[in-house]
Amino acid sequence: MELRFELKQLQLKETFSIAYGNYDKREALLIELSHQNCKGYGECVAIDYYQINLQSFVLKLKEIQTQIEAQKINHPKDFFKFLLNLDLHPFLLSALDCAYWDLFGKLENKSFIELNNIPTDHLVESSITISVGEIDHQIEKINKSDWNKFKVKFKGLNKFDVEKLLQLNKNIALDSNASFNDEDCIWLQNNVEVQKFSYLEQPRPIDNYKILKKESFANWMADEDCQNIDSLEKLIPYYKSINIKLMKCGGLTPALEMIKKARELNYKIMIGCMTESTVGISAGCVLTGLVDYVDLDGANLISNDYASGNFVENGKIILSPKPGLGIEMK
Repeated sequence: MELRFELKQLQLKETFSIAYGNYDKREALLIELSHQNCKGYGECVAIDYYQINLQSFVLKLKEIQTQIEAQKINHPKDFFKFLLNLDLHPFLLSALDCAYWDLFGKLENKSFIELNNIPTDHLVESSITISVGEIDHQIEKINKSDWNKFKVKFKGLNKFDVEKLLQLNKNIALDSNASFNDEDCIWLQNNVEVQKFSYLEQPRPIDNYKILKKESFANWMADEDCQNIDSLEKLIPYYKSINIKLMKCGGLTPALEMIKKARELNYKIMIGCMTESTVGISAGCVLTGLVDYVDLDGANLISNDYASGNFVENGKIILSPKPGLGIEMK
């Protein structure tokens, strides 16, 4: 097996504004694993509020390259066990895990969905993100969109803005990226109208969730509070829903386990994303038959996508008929 990797830059179609800051581009690390003329791809991106340093990932890959290339082609779950011994950051672990699933499927001439018996009868539509901005501008974007589901970014709470969104009669979720305070959360979860929002994501900074009440009108969804499978038990009294992102939890292999356990604990589940190319989004798409909510608009927000594969069109998940994760470089 051969390992290659390359730093890329993702250019956003327009400035992406969230509570953490404004962004016109994202740095990405593209990973390629190849064997017998088949190539598998994975990706991770530099997210500042996760303190991701892709240069350190490159140094780590150079350090472990020989060990990776010495691996025989076994089942991806066995390869993942090997990766766990390498002390990798979850973002880098995810890129390698997804690349190997893509490669393994191509070598077996089977899709990830076939290999894991994942249903595809009822794929949930994805939301598209509406950046932080003046509420009337946000509403204008929603009304002009061909998508049916929307995730509206807030920076702090404006009750009048909330009421304007509730009047739209659209499928809307709120995401404050941890910018609500305790009083905001109390007002929201006691407001019967708030149950019209499909979910309210990560209202408070990490580990400040104990003001939240699961059995309230708000469908609170954990994002940064829910990093991996170990987070699930402690969040039960506070969150109804969780956002699983492959980079957060370490890839497709742990995501499958996380979905299984979250179902046992009666969580609603979302597959989410960062700003990613079709490489990252293709991996997320294969899990959409197992979840309740989907937020996989990352590749739709960039202007220089360098791959094809599974994709999202006006919210609808379009699965590639090709093996693995269906990823090909343009």
